[in-house]
Amino acid sequence: MASRQLHRLTAMQVGKLVDPGYYADGGGLYLQISVSGARSWIFMFTLLGRRREMGLGPLTVVSLAAARKEAAECREFVRVGTDPIEARKGAIRVRMAAETPSRTFRDAADAFISARESGWNNPKHRQQWRNTLELYAYPTIGDVLVCDIDTPMIVRILQPIWLKKAETARRVRGRIKAILDAEESLGHRSGDNPARYVDHLDRVLPRSKKRQQVKHHPALPWEEMPAFFADLRMRPRRASRALRLLVLTATRTNEIRFARPDEFDLETKVWTIPGARMKAGVELRVPLCDEAVELVRAQIEHGAADGWLFPGYKKGCPLSNMALLKVLKVMGRTGITVHGFRSTFRDWVAECTEYPDSLAEQALAHTISSMTVAAYRRRDMLERRRAMMEDWARYCAGKTGAVLPFTPAESAA
Repeated sequence: MASRQLHRLTAMQVGKLVDPGYYADGGGLYLQISVSGARSWIFMFTLLGRRREMGLGPLTVVSLAAARKEAAECREFVRVGTDPIEARKGAIRVRMAAETPSRTFRDAADAFISARESGWNNPKHRQQWRNTLELYAYPTIGDVLVCDIDTPMIVRILQPIWLKKAETARRVRGRIKAILDAEESLGHRSGDNPARYVDHLDRVLPRSKKRQQVKHHPALPWEEMPAFFADLRMRPRRASRALRLLVLTATRTNEIRFARPDEFDLETKVWTIPGARMKAGVELRVPLCDEAVELVRAQIEHGAADGWLFPGYKKGCPLSNMALLKVLKVMGRTGITVHGFRSTFRDWVAECTEYPDSLAEQALAHTISSMTVAAYRRRDMLERRRAMMEDWARYCAGKTGAVLPFTPAESAA
C-alpha cells in the first residue's frame, strides 16, 4: 500500500522531534529544526522551474493544524501559477495601504520633491519638476488619493501631449511614476504602477518616431577647424577669447563662462574645475596646452574682473550665455553650435589619431556607463590627456606636422 502523501506527522510526533533536519508532513509542508533547536514550518514548492522555500512561522506560534491550512492555500496558488511568496507580500501591502492614511497626489509630490531637491544642483531642474506637475498632472490627479489613481487617469494626462510635446510627456510620465513608486514603498498604495510604460501604457500610447530620434548639436566638421580657428584668432573681443579657450580645452559653455582665475595653475598648466560646476558633479582637471596657458595668463592680467576670468558686460556678472553663440553668428557660422565643438574634437580624435576612445571620453568628462570599468579607472590620465590636447591645439592652429620618410640604417661594414 502506498504511503500517505499528506498529514504524515502527528501532534505527538512533532512534540517529540528534537534532532536538526527537515521532517515532511506531505504536500510540501516541512517541520524544520535548526542546529540551535529552533522549530518552524517551511513550505517548499517549485514554480517555473525554480525551487523556493517559504517560511510559515515558528512552531510556538503556528500549530500543526494551522500550518496544514496555510500550506493548502499555498498549494492552490502554485496550482494556478502564482508565487505564494509574492501573493503574501501583496496581501501585506494591501493591509498596510488600508491601515495607513493615504494622501493626495499633490501632497505626495510635494513630499517627494522636498526630500530630494537638496541633491539637485540645478535650481531650474527643481522648478521644472514643480511646473510640469502643476501644469499637466495636478488638474487631473492633484486632489486624488494616491491609492485611487488608475491607468485611465494617467492616459488622460498624457494623451493630449504624447505626440505634440513628446519630451515633456516623457518627463511628466517619469515623474508621476517615481512619485507613485515612492508612495507604494511607504504603504500609501498597492498594486501595479499605472504610469509604467513597458507592457502597459505602450498598449494605449503609440511609440512616436519623434521620441526615438536623438537630436545632436550641429558641429563644425573637423576638416574645417584650422580655417575656423585662424578666423577666431583674429577676433580680440573677450567672448572670442572665451570661445577659443573652449575649443582648446573641449569643455562646456558654462564651465568657461563661470571660470575663475584661482582655478588655473599656470605653472603646472592645469585648470581644475570644481565638481559643483560639472555636469557629472565630479571635479575635473583639464591639461592646458601652451596657447591656452598664454590666453589665460593674458586674460588674468588684463581682462579678469569681479572674480570671473571672462567677466560679462554687466557689472558683477560672468559672460552671458548667448555671448559665445553671438561670436559664431558674427563669423557667419549660424549652422553650428558652441556645444558642437566637443563633437568636433571627438570626431578628430577618432578619425585622425591613435588615441584610445577612453582618453577622449575622459577629456570630455563623460560619465562611464559601466560600473565595473568605473571602479577600476580611478586615475584621470592627466599627462596622457595633455599630449592629446597639445596635438589638438596644433591641429587647430594648422600645424599638422611634417612626415619624415623612413630610411633603413646602413649596415656596419
